[in-house]
Amino acid sequence: MDFTTVEKNLKERGFKVSAFATAKEAADYLNAQIDGESVSFGGSMTLSQMGLFESLGKHNKMFSHWNVPDGMNAAEVLKNASTCDNYLLSANGLAETGEIINIDGTGNRVSSSLYGHKKVWFVVGSNKIAPTYDEALWRARNIAAPKNAQRLGVKTPCAVNGDRCYDCKSPQRICRGLVVLWEAIRSCETEVVLVDEPLGY
Repeated sequence: MDFTTVEKNLKERGFKVSAFATAKEAADYLNAQIDGESVSFGGSMTLSQMGLFESLGKHNKMFSHWNVPDGMNAAEVLKNASTCDNYLLSANGLAETGEIINIDGTGNRVSSSLYGHKKVWFVVGSNKIAPTYDEALWRARNIAAPKNAQRLGVKTPCAVNGDRCYDCKSPQRICRGLVVLWEAIRSCETEVVLVDEPLGY
């Protein structure tokens, strides 16, 4: 995929951008950039597929509610994760025009994309990129959200049918908050790591 347009637009919006042909190259880059620091993760199939918790964990202090260590519970991990030096997550949709879109149910992922860290890293596979903001938002709601709902085993219409968002009122609804980054947040450095492979949902 040609990342020229999205790279240009992200940089104009204040984001730092790195681009890689493969997930392995991107993982090697992140391992070289993040060393001897505290690191937290948003729930992300992209990061999981890349093995980043395991590789970064060899030389950093890690906090992930998907990997709760002995002696801690998920709430304690999330609290520690909210103030780590580095926060890694992906995006539910990334517009070539430069907007980054995420939908969340608990709020830890979207809140950490905005505040609390020295640096935020968005790791985004080519499948997450859409030409326009409206198409990226559509992707987040109608592709990423149903797949995540199915993964979590909730009984929402999108999970049962697996086809689109129903804007449901289910108590198990996972789509409860939407965050759009129009520009890089002032409080921390934000880097978008683009990968020319399909990753995550």
